[in-house]
Amino acid sequence: MPSTIERVHRELKGQGLVVLAINLGEQPDLIAGWVKSRGVTAPVLLDAKKEVEKSYQIAYTPTVFLVDRQGKLVGKVIGERPWMGEQGQALLRALLARKS
Repeated sequence: MPSTIERVHRELKGQGLVVLAINLGEQPDLIAGWVKSRGVTAPVLLDAKKEVEKSYQIAYTPTVFLVDRQGKLVGKVIGERPWMGEQGQALLRALLARKS
């Protein structure tokens, strides 16, 4: 079964949601194997030098950043969340419905 964030990606990408996973410092071949074995379809970016980790002050994983269509940070969530639950879905749909 895909992870929750992968399920969100699959179900909402047609509505404009973009999920970018960022791996923090692991070897590319290890990540490629993990992505393939789990059927991940969301893009996975590699942060080999941990520049994103430092810039965004990521101390724990998972960390989810919610960015609106204009590129404005509208939320940050640390840890697992029920994104596929009623409240998670409502939040994501409300963000997708925002025009500005």
